Amino acid sequence: MKLTQRKVPLFLRAATLLVLMLAGSASRLSAQDAAVSNGSGAFATGHYRNLFAEAGYTSGEISKKIKKAYRQLFHGDPQTQSIFFWTGKNGNGRLAYVTDWNNHDVRTEGMSYGMMIAVQLNKKKEFKALWNWAKTYMYISDPNHPSYGYFSWSCKTDGTPNEETAAPDGEEYFVMALYFAANRWGNGAGIYDYKHEADELLTNMRHRAEKTGPTKFGMRTVAAEVNEEAKMIRFVPSIKYGDFSDPSYHLPAFYELWARWGPVADREFWAQAAEASREFFPKTTNPNTGLAPAYANFDGTPHSNRFPQSANFGYDSWRTASNWSVDWSWWQKAPQEQQLSDRIQMFFWSQGISRYGALYSLDGKPFAGPNIESAVSPPTGLVATNAVASLASTNRHAHDFVEALWAAPVPSGQMRYYDGMLYLMSLLHCSGEFRIWGPKR
Repeated sequence: MKLTQRKVPLFLRAATLLVLMLAGSASRLSAQDAAVSNGSGAFATGHYRNLFAEAGYTSGEISKKIKKAYRQLFHGDPQTQSIFFWTGKNGNGRLAYVTDWNNHDVRTEGMSYGMMIAVQLNKKKEFKALWNWAKTYMYISDPNHPSYGYFSWSCKTDGTPNEETAAPDGEEYFVMALYFAANRWGNGAGIYDYKHEADELLTNMRHRAEKTGPTKFGMRTVAAEVNEEAKMIRFVPSIKYGDFSDPSYHLPAFYELWARWGPVADREFWAQAAEASREFFPKTTNPNTGLAPAYANFDGTPHSNRFPQSANFGYDSWRTASNWSVDWSWWQKAPQEQQLSDRIQMFFWSQGISRYGALYSLDGKPFAGPNIESAVSPPTGLVATNAVASLASTNRHAHDFVEALWAAPVPSGQMRYYDGMLYLMSLLHCSGEFRIWGPKR
């Protein structure tokens, strides 16, 4: 007999209602969990691949190589080796900067990379001194300034700004290094309340309202560092001049952590940004070579309106394969990242693993021009990031790229800044020593 609602006993109706409520709640929780699922990489397992150990090197040999690179780049000969320099004190303690030796400036890119290296290697003194210098000289604290809440992307070594606008890749690494520092060492007072500093900067990156005003270098209009609709990082925080992206700025491995540790109101956005970047990588890379352009539109097509070479595989582009490969290593949510690593490694293998150059058209034609490195030998920074691609690759030559990094000397001389930063961070990635430092429980 068909039961009408009137004939169903009260307790059964209540039980049915409870089941429906729980089912709805479970459905909502499932959707929420899916947005920030832990995947099956190092975040979930706690296991980080050690590509050098897989190649047969001992833990002692690996540790010695990392320590040598750190000592040389941070505390080596100041004229030929080091890019890190102590430079006095202020009320917050010691100060230090990382310099691009070739261009004689200090960049948020290098400062944030230096902080990331320091927190990974448990070098708290160096970390604090770099952050102190960045906050003292690079941070824009004037609420009336168009770049308020950001960092000047380039300064002279005496702290005088070369430009008073931001480069979002610096802010991204500042945020991630600060969260790791908060979790590894705990928070202090003032600028050393690392979580507060990270939360504030991350909020500005997404929500900073557009402001126009004077700087020392003319009028500037500065906005948020992300495009809200695309859920992607901008090349520069300008709607008029920077509303496109740089593929090497895409860091989905970091966004996943911000979706867990960042300001609560923005966590869903960063989870979506991680997925947007994962979908972006196959769109912006060449389907045959795996090469990414220096700058790209949000649909992945190369962006070439401002810079003639920006549609090609340039110096920024070296980092892109490392970014998707680390994302695979930490999260394993996007199998296409393995295909991308296979593709780009097979391209460079076809060029000759000891002979490929620095710059290419996306379809794989090397090009030369003013200040362009010849293809006599691969640049160390690119050797380094190609080795990190082995974290995701499945091809038979992945081991050879790891061996190439192992054989490469620590960068020195005039061009040691960019190559050196990528070299040392890549050593950490390939040894499994570049880790997620989560909140203490």
